[in-house]
Amino acid sequence: MSSKFLNHVSVITGGSTGIGLAIAQGLLAEGARRVYVTGRSRQSLEEAVALLGDAAVAVVSDVSSLADLEHLKDEIEQRGDRLDSIFANAGICEKHPFGSTTEADYDRSFDINVKGVFFTVQTLLPLLRDGGAVVLTSSICSGNGMAELSVYNASKAAVRSFARTWTNDLRERKIRVNALSPGFTRTPLMDNSLKLDEAQIDQLKEHVARITPLGYMADPAEIASAGLFLASADARYITGIELTVDGGLSQI
Repeated sequence: MSSKFLNHVSVITGGSTGIGLAIAQGLLAEGARRVYVTGRSRQSLEEAVALLGDAAVAVVSDVSSLADLEHLKDEIEQRGDRLDSIFANAGICEKHPFGSTTEADYDRSFDINVKGVFFTVQTLLPLLRDGGAVVLTSSICSGNGMAELSVYNASKAAVRSFARTWTNDLRERKIRVNALSPGFTRTPLMDNSLKLDEAQIDQLKEHVARITPLGYMADPAEIASAGLFLASADARYITGIELTVDGGLSQI
């Protein structure tokens, strides 16, 4: 490994599984001193830390709760850490047909995917070093009209918008803000949010293989590598962009 994140300190929300866990693994493999991983499930976080090792700190935190985010900030401050990067990765993906979506459905998606991203970064911003990096997990759905996902699609479009505006807001501190937009990726969201069983996931994989130029569904590590690039010095002149990582799907 190149140690490109030597002594780096980072927070990854939604870091106990999927893309977030793969980002944490990548940071530590490249020399990070400490990674804070958050999530709502203590069990999942304990399993993640057992995998990641002593340099990982698990914090049970719901990104839609400002009190939980303040607790996360306190945990970081108590260890005397300053942040080099923030990965605002936590999110949900639920199907809500237009015409039967409830207010509770809408609020749940926007509280986690939009409010959660906004207040994660705002709360932790005082701890982020000048010249640091913020990576927001958006989605290729931020720019398309996939059926039965209007609430999700709109929430991810908001995340994409944050990357643009915060690039201006934080320009004096030279903090880079970019959006990472994955395509179809095999993560626990398919099981937990979309409620797909294994047969349905297999069918989806076959569908994705047919419609994606590279011919398969992504693994979380393939998305994480792009996120790590955006947080690294290799991307030091990149800010405000949306990096689409979808096997070419949105280009055809």
